[in-house]
Amino acid sequence: MTLVAISAAYGAGGSRVGPELAGRLDVPFIDRGIPIAVAQRLDVTVDEAIAQEDEGGAGRSLLERLLAGFAAADTAAPTPEMLTGEDFHSASEAVVCELAASGRGVILGRGAVAALREDPRVLRIRLTGPVEARIRLSMTLGQADEATARAAQRRLDAAHAEYVRRFYGLDIDDPSLYHVIIDVPAIGIGAAIEISETTTRALGSARVSDAQPGEAQCNGSDTDDPTV
Repeated sequence: MTLVAISAAYGAGGSRVGPELAGRLDVPFIDRGIPIAVAQRLDVTVDEAIAQEDEGGAGRSLLERLLAGFAAADTAAPTPEMLTGEDFHSASEAVVCELAASGRGVILGRGAVAALREDPRVLRIRLTGPVEARIRLSMTLGQADEATARAAQRRLDAAHAEYVRRFYGLDIDDPSLYHVIIDVPAIGIGAAIEISETTTRALGSARVSDAQPGEAQCNGSDTDDPTV
């Protein structure tokens, strides 16, 4: 079994490290597949499901962004009044747990490090680095110009942190959530991939001995926040 959950701060190369790591390990890479499955669960279009995790929506709260786009022309489809942030989160979490039950895969984002934090088979990795260094890396990778990168960093880092806090009661930057924390801008994406692969292979046999296929241990939401 090979299971890796990656949490990537903005500009830390998650979109590069995740797919490459999955390829080297010869396991599925789980990213956009989750919004697709969530769309099926909530009976909304794939575009609407993906929109929940896009960069748009500056100035809106995470839950407002999660609910944006659920309204559809089809009167039978869910609307913002019919769906809650908990609905979207629960569907996303269920998909993560189902994928983890297969025992194989690299999951990028989607709160997987929190949902699977007690599954003994999962290696949890945090890709991060100083804000300014991540902004520069994002620009180097051609993802955005400086103004766009700075705005996206503030918005996305805050949204991801809020998601983990509100639905799991955890701090996304808590070192205890991860087995490995990598400063990607400092060592480079290539080295980050090498470290991730080496660590996954080194710990793989030990993790396998603790659980059998199909024994995914999803923690579920862990928060007393009455607004969730």
